[in-house]
Amino acid sequence: MLGYTGLTEDILVSNNMIIITLDDNSIIYSDIKIPENYSTYIKKGLPVDVKITSYKDKIFKGEVDFVSSRINADTRSLLSRIKINNEDLELISGSLLEVGVKFNLRNSLSVPDTSVMIEGDKSYVYKINSENIANKIEVQIGLRNDESIEIISGLAKGDIIVAEGLKKVRPRGKIKPINK
Repeated sequence: MLGYTGLTEDILVSNNMIIITLDDNSIIYSDIKIPENYSTYIKKGLPVDVKITSYKDKIFKGEVDFVSSRINADTRSLLSRIKINNEDLELISGSLLEVGVKFNLRNSLSVPDTSVMIEGDKSYVYKINSENIANKIEVQIGLRNDESIEIISGLAKGDIIVAEGLKKVRPRGKIKPINK
């Protein structure tokens, strides 16, 4: 990609000289400051999600490329560099980025929040067996986000559950599944 140098007419350049800048924007590097209380989690290679205001819902993928060896005493932060793949040249150098570092990832099951019943300090879901019978089973829940709840124990990958309409379901009642 060619870049304009920003030279003014009062700079002496010979008539046979062309001044340009060459930019390789296929990979964007950005220096970020990580607050000190997160410094123990930041490691080279961690995935990052990057957003930019000109692309409303698009998330660019990248990774932590460098982590400083010391905390800055003035800012109480850890200097780190992220690397973002920009093969389609959608990001422009100098853009304001919103960066999310994924430092506490884990592989777990989650279910829609509408499928969990909480009774006292226990949580339940209706698990559907091979005869389309709904069985109320206890599950241990973990983290939540806007629409789903992490299941730590009680379900296995591939189990079929009632996702919504819990008030219409009765324990050991036969249901007619709707696949979504």
